[in-house]
Amino acid sequence: MSFKIVFMGTPEFSVPALEALIKNKLNILSVYTQPPKKSKRGQKVNSSPIAVFCEKNKINYRNPENLNTDEELKILKDLSPDIVVVVAYGQIIPKFFLSIAKFGFINIHASLLPKWRGAAPIQRAIMNRDKKIGVSIMKIEEKLDSGPVLASTELELDKNLTHKEIEKKLSFIGTNLLIENIKNIEKGATNFVEQKHSEATYAKKIDKSETKINWNMDVDKVLAHIHGLSPKPGAWFEYNNERFKVLKAKINQPNGKPGLVIDENLTVACKSNSIQILEIQRQGKNKQTTKEFLLGKKIRNGIVLS
Repeated sequence: MSFKIVFMGTPEFSVPALEALIKNKLNILSVYTQPPKKSKRGQKVNSSPIAVFCEKNKINYRNPENLNTDEELKILKDLSPDIVVVVAYGQIIPKFFLSIAKFGFINIHASLLPKWRGAAPIQRAIMNRDKKIGVSIMKIEEKLDSGPVLASTELELDKNLTHKEIEKKLSFIGTNLLIENIKNIEKGATNFVEQKHSEATYAKKIDKSETKINWNMDVDKVLAHIHGLSPKPGAWFEYNNERFKVLKAKINQPNGKPGLVIDENLTVACKSNSIQILEIQRQGKNKQTTKEFLLGKKIRNGIVLS
């Protein structure tokens, strides 16, 4: 009988892993994802990327509001999985679930554990200007992201890439790592290594209060802030009582008073050097290149942004 897998995931980051498990003809008993969410104005209900993928590929899935019920416990027990693969599911797995699967629950986590345990590892790594970034496969235990690590891959952090771009890259790296190791898990030929808990750092969820751009910071910090928060929630500045998100930028050499627009290409001075804005988004509008944006909305040389 083939290795029986339950998959739990929700955002776009999770999709390549589920797709790869299916392409490798592994036995997926069930897929779990988060319930649909209403848009901000409540006009539209948005299914998760995993739900969309399952519907497109005619895969049965479940989206319970809460795992922590007797009913959900019974459903998972009745499935009797050998292993549960979790990729950015978005709910804490209840403690009493963790012993159900023969080989436990494993998780693809987008950091080099024990660094950046928690909700926003890629964003925090970028904003911290880390030299290295990576992905780990770990066994889920009761404490947050504290379980032993089966495998990890690291790469240089490119400061010119946004969170979305790096997340996509790590998603595929994590998927390849999962597929490489899943057969070894099935055979029991694995070596989980305990984390050095004393070296743990935590990637807390991004708070809206930390999203405004501070032009008084050094240019490297401003770039890391912009790229770490792109595209969501987005780093922003104000001009004429309107917010503008900066989604992509690059470092330029000219200097000036922090916040001063110093040319016609929307280059803004920081504490040191300057940032040239490459992609921008007005409130309620789609993102634009700076060239497209400046055709309609003029933020001229000499203006000081707040």
